[in-house]
Amino acid sequence: MADIIAAISTGKQPCAIGILRLSGEGCAEVVERVFRCKSGKPLTEAPDRKLVLGTLFDVNGREIDQALAVFTRGPQTYTGEDTAELQCHGSPAVLAAGLEALYRAGARPARPGEFTKRAFLNGRMDLTGAEAVIDLIEAQTADMAANAAAQVGGALHRRLAPIYDGLTDICSHYHAVLDYPDEDIPDFQLSDFEAQLRTDRDQLRWLRDTSERGRILKQGVKIVLVGKPNAGKSSLLNALVGFDRVIVTDIPGTTRDTVEETARFGRVLVRITDTAGIRQTGDRIEALGVERSRAAAEQADLAIFVCDAAVPLDEEDRQAMAAAREAKRAIAVMNKTDLPQRVFRLQLPFEPIFSVSATRGDGLDKLCEWIEQIFGADLPCDGSILTNVRQCEAVSTAAEAISRALDAMEEGITPDAVLTELETALEALGELTGRTVREDITDRIFARFCVGK
Repeated sequence: MADIIAAISTGKQPCAIGILRLSGEGCAEVVERVFRCKSGKPLTEAPDRKLVLGTLFDVNGREIDQALAVFTRGPQTYTGEDTAELQCHGSPAVLAAGLEALYRAGARPARPGEFTKRAFLNGRMDLTGAEAVIDLIEAQTADMAANAAAQVGGALHRRLAPIYDGLTDICSHYHAVLDYPDEDIPDFQLSDFEAQLRTDRDQLRWLRDTSERGRILKQGVKIVLVGKPNAGKSSLLNALVGFDRVIVTDIPGTTRDTVEETARFGRVLVRITDTAGIRQTGDRIEALGVERSRAAAEQADLAIFVCDAAVPLDEEDRQAMAAAREAKRAIAVMNKTDLPQRVFRLQLPFEPIFSVSATRGDGLDKLCEWIEQIFGADLPCDGSILTNVRQCEAVSTAAEAISRALDAMEEGITPDAVLTELETALEALGELTGRTVREDITDRIFARFCVGK
């Protein structure tokens, strides 16, 4: 019998409702030792999934709250085991005292992610669904939440299961013919499976290619502001995030290091980095900041070259332009349009170019709308987007193994060599969904969870 585990499954701050959660055979009996139903009946006799009112006691038998309890019998529960919850007022002191009483009554502290790990081990969800739980908890946008919720519901599993089952059928057919030659088993012909394998490979490659969108969906668009000192980068960052995040002065070189802040443009999460102005300098600290600016631009999804439209372009502007063009995508912002302009659109080798006034807010709406359109388009958020490196690597391994199997078939290599590649694909997909995953991998995955989930 598995241990009975207990944890606080709500936050640590005072709130209206706090929840104590238990899982494991006998959890209702543990609750009965610290909770008395107002009806006088034991919790084990309460209808399934029905809240009952009662009194919660601490380890000294003192009444600490009027609470609600619910008992849900397995296996149709989150963990696949009997589960129970106590819904109290959300005082951290009440929750801590209630949890201590549950420990004294026979439960033990749940480890991080242990409730979800039990759900996985009891077949209530596969590993892709379990990983999506943490994505759902950490979601910073509705799109990320929608994609994670769909994966918790099995969307990714439903895409992968037919591929896994098809590969299993091919391998088992081959070994059946090889091991039982006298049985009435249809002959094994690799050519019969070529179309299926091509479809499987293409689907896996398509899935692999969603990982970049998944990274942006989960972590946000990396945007770097690049320009010479006093171009207005810090003012632009403050305007885009909606508060004074960076000190702004008219002294060149005020910003000497990269400064990052998160914002949302419509449905798109962005991480905007203000950088030190790019110029030649004898100041050692400022020079380090300039190097970090160039490195940040190289790693950015979008670099925004910011120039002061009220002064002519110079060599420092040209150095900043070159740094911006090292990013995956680069655009330009002509700032300070509230002043007489000296820089015109045709002088800047970028597309598109936005004219803004960071101090007055002019033109910022068009810039934000463009970013949302470029990075928020084509995001189905239906659970089909890969959002972590482990998933991407497993899908890539499976896709390329099937591709090698197809190449071997075209070259007329013996079936056993082809089957070796298909078994590699099976192993990768098994690790992805949890069918054949190693214990150290699952431990690492669930260690990311908070206690109580």
